[in-house]
Parts: sequence; C-alpha cells; structure tokens
Amino acid sequence: MYSREIDGEILTLGANGWTYDFTIMLFDYETESIWYPIDDELVCISGKYADRKLKMYKASTTKWKNWKNDNPGTAFLDVRK
Repeated sequence: MYSREIDGEILTLGANGWTYDFTIMLFDYETESIWYPIDDELVCISGKYADRKLKMYKASTTKWKNWKNDNPGTAFLDVRK
C-alpha cells in the first residue's frame, strides 16, 4: 500500500497493464506518470514526477471475522442495501 499524495496532490493510481521482472507497473491518471515499486517505495520512472518516490505503508490481509475479533470497535459501511 502506498501513499498517493505528492506535493499536496492526491494521485489516482491504476495498473497500466505492463510488467517488468514479474512486477506490475502503475500509472497515475492525473499526469500519466509510470510508477514502479523499488525496495519500500513506489518510484516514478517516467513522467512529471520522474525520480520522485511515494512512501510504502505496511499492510496485511485477513478475514473480517479475525479483524473484528482483534478490533471489536471497528465498523464498516455496508453499501449492499
């Protein structure tokens, strides 16, 4: 998971369909810059933010029942209704 903020702008990141070394490259809709994960950062390899980096945040995947068990005060928005 990466920060989407750079210079006060919030980027909308998406997969561009390209891969390098079996890793998906991303692009941002705002500037069409191309981003690639290197170490613990997302590095802009082409475009307006070339050579700039977005911070990576640690993330994990779990089942809702396990999350709710460990974080009983958690709520979520159910949009299925």
